[in-house]
Amino acid sequence: MSSWPEPLDRAYAACERLARSHYENFPVASRMLPASMRPHVAAVYAFARIADDFADEGTLPPDERRARLRDWQTRLHRAAQRPQGPPREEPRDEHDLLFVAMGHSIRSLDLPISLFDDLLSAFGQDTMTTRYDSWADVLDYCRRSANPVGRLVLRIAGRVDAALDRSSDALCTALQLTNFWQDFGRDWRAGRLYVPREVLARCGADERDLESANLAPSRLPAAWGRVIDCCVAATRPLFAEGRSVCDGVGGRLRCELRLTWLGGWRILDRVARGRLDLLQSRPTLRTLDLPPLLWHAMWWRRLPTDGMPRS
Repeated sequence: MSSWPEPLDRAYAACERLARSHYENFPVASRMLPASMRPHVAAVYAFARIADDFADEGTLPPDERRARLRDWQTRLHRAAQRPQGPPREEPRDEHDLLFVAMGHSIRSLDLPISLFDDLLSAFGQDTMTTRYDSWADVLDYCRRSANPVGRLVLRIAGRVDAALDRSSDALCTALQLTNFWQDFGRDWRAGRLYVPREVLARCGADERDLESANLAPSRLPAAWGRVIDCCVAATRPLFAEGRSVCDGVGGRLRCELRLTWLGGWRILDRVARGRLDLLQSRPTLRTLDLPPLLWHAMWWRRLPTDGMPRS
């Protein structure tokens, strides 16, 4: 970044600080990415995480949270239309710096602003929707909340390919669904449930049983174990479909995507094994997981096409 003029260099540095200040399961703008990609990925990630924070700010009424998201969108469109060159006004804070970087990334890499609009529409939905009737509803949310990130990473890498986009969408949806099942207890206590109602009906599960299990606290009843089994079974084929994007790119990005894929699959496997404890525990990756993940990444092409050995 040192070759960029100041304050552009300062803007991307602020984005990296903002990105690294947010917890996430999967690597973002890590050292494994090509150096030329890292500042742009950090800017996109910081933009999305702050917008997500606006949507999740539980102390504010939904109308005010949506107003913040609309303002965030307005600032993004304004930044994208700003002429090339240094900003007319000195950035006042890290948010101003973020939009200096975002405007530069969008213009210099020709990033579709519609993908950012999709992200913001999903975050806005989070302020209004706490239950989903069908898989179609959940997958539509993932189409806007997760898939744009993968497509943006591909565009930042200079890849515009319909087949890669489809595989990336599958992987991003798989990662988003895995995060839903991983955060099952935390989301439910926050008032959200991403498991479709059609799955609850098919498995004979009742939300009132979650209230009893949370008060005890105790393990989930058998019907809810069947619910999680259904959710895991619906997620695994998306990981299989998402393998192609890990092979369709090269260099360090390929390594990054393979590790992301492997980490997501490993968490999903732990969700499956700990399904009756999800109300009280949250499966995560640990430091000891890194060596086997690196090993599987190295022997990637020898893994079964539908997954990897159980962890």
